[in-house]
Amino acid sequence: MKIALNGEERDVAPATSVTQLLHAAGYAEKRVAVEINREIVPRSRHAEWLLHPGDRVEIVHAIGGG
Repeated sequence: MKIALNGEERDVAPATSVTQLLHAAGYAEKRVAVEINREIVPRSRHAEWLLHPGDRVEIVHAIGGG
């Protein structure tokens, strides 16, 4: 199925969870914020939150500096 990930179309398997998407996109070990269709998904729900066709997903990670 197709979703939009950070503004780019991406194919993912049906019933993909946010956790699975983070692993596939290379964000598995990073502290990120995930927004799906303008709704923040709490980290505690990443494993259970399933994606649907047409979902618009934004992943934002913090970059430290000084």
